[in-house]
Amino acid sequence: MRYRLKIATWTVVRDGGVPSPRELGTASAAAELVKDLVREHDDDKEHFWVLVVDQKHGLRSIVPVSIGTQTGTLVHPREVFGPALREGAVAIILAHNHPSGDPTPSREDIRLTRQLVEAGTLLDVKVHDHVIVGNGSLAWVSMAERGLL
Repeated sequence: MRYRLKIATWTVVRDGGVPSPRELGTASAAAELVKDLVREHDDDKEHFWVLVVDQKHGLRSIVPVSIGTQTGTLVHPREVFGPALREGAVAIILAHNHPSGDPTPSREDIRLTRQLVEAGTLLDVKVHDHVIVGNGSLAWVSMAERGLL
């Protein structure tokens, strides 16, 4: 008995002339996307993502950077900016969740955000915002709106 297996491979590429299906020009637009990510990963752990955006605030990619514990996650600038540099992005939006449900930025959140903003300045990649969403409540905070960048 003989078996024949046909294999096909597709590569999906978005045409460069077609605008991104998701525009992230406002904090609320970014927060809605992050809420979707939090709903998708509701496992009582902190998740940290980088939203890579183009010059017109169109979403280019979502990069999961780290999964931590209920109280924190480790984030390093090379994991944050590596994907953005590979894609030639001009800006990023940082995003993470707080399993406690309270999106209030911690001192560590503020310190990390400022460190990443400084690294982005050196690399010529702007950090537009850092959005924090609380699990369960889906309340959110924009660190840019609070003047914490």
